[in-house]
Amino acid sequence: MARIAKALSHPARIAIIKLLLKKRACICGDIVDVLPLSQATVSQHLKELKDAGLIKGEIDGPRICYCIDERKWRQSEKSINGFFQASITALDKCC
Repeated sequence: MARIAKALSHPARIAIIKLLLKKRACICGDIVDVLPLSQATVSQHLKELKDAGLIKGEIDGPRICYCIDERKWRQSEKSINGFFQASITALDKCC
């Protein structure tokens, strides 16, 4: 969960995730066209998201097409939701 939280800790990575959720798949150049970031910066953020397992990339000729890794996304969702639910239970017992 910490690795997922770290990957989502940058506003640019949140923007990339939102874009991928909306479009289902994107090539790095498409993301660069939407975000006010250089190609190198977008590539670095994509690498961080991919290393965390939130996205995957498939080679499409000379480009890589990125999309949400649905299996890992669902696992992350359960983990984060479980963490917050446990926190709510603990708060109920607070002084």
